[in-house]
Amino acid sequence: MTEATTLYPFVPSGSDYGMALAFFAELGFKKQWEQDGVAGLRYGGAYFILQRIEVFEWQKNQMINFEVKHLDLYWSYLEAKDLPGRFAGVKLRPPTEFPWGREIHIIDLAGVCWHVRQSR
Repeated sequence: MTEATTLYPFVPSGSDYGMALAFFAELGFKKQWEQDGVAGLRYGGAYFILQRIEVFEWQKNQMINFEVKHLDLYWSYLEAKDLPGRFAGVKLRPPTEFPWGREIHIIDLAGVCWHVRQSR
């Protein structure tokens, strides 16, 4: 038996795939490839596949977690961009301490909740 090396989740774009691509670029994700309504997006070691699809029940229940080396620095980067003012439906929660670690929460355009953690 072999071991898994990486997990690449599919993430729904919601109603506006192009706007979702622009939003994730603002978070720091760079498009690696794109074809037929799906795109591979990478930010350092974090990678996912954005899919042009809108399934409200999926979107409002999906959560994704990625880590950054410097959470406060990333928060400063995000806060300066006024993402909630520029992208409808986007919400940000500043760095907050939880029993499992310190995180920023981002609700994207589709309603997916992103947990951004301080790497250990």
